[in-house]
Amino acid sequence: MSKDEEYMKKALQEAEESARVGEIPIGAVVVCKGRVISRAHNLTETLCDVTAHAEMQAITAAANTLGGKYLTDCTLYVTVEPCVMCAGAIGWAQIPRIVFGAYDEKRGFLKYAPKAMHPKAEIIGGVLESECSELMKDFFKSKR
Repeated sequence: MSKDEEYMKKALQEAEESARVGEIPIGAVVVCKGRVISRAHNLTETLCDVTAHAEMQAITAAANTLGGKYLTDCTLYVTVEPCVMCAGAIGWAQIPRIVFGAYDEKRGFLKYAPKAMHPKAEIIGGVLESECSELMKDFFKSKR
């Protein structure tokens, strides 16, 4: 198993926790120098806050852990392609490497704002894509 798959599994654990509490199952993990420094999942329903996406929660926690707003030595792992809002925050945090699982054809940043990330950022999509995608599909199937 690659390091990207290993960390994506940790993000998937967060997404599963999100689903358990009735949130859209998206999880995120920030890794700095080989160490997980933050884990988060969606909290939009819990906090009644449309901005409480997994990535936003993980970025805030990571910045607090490191004591600064720039996450220049970090990699963000997230189970679903970030939305435009999260892509902007990821760009502002100057995260140099973003790894995501499932593509989001409806709301993903690649369709609407492909340049929102920092220009030198490495973006890798499709890591454990089927697992990440299935979790989302199962969640929404259970809601219908």
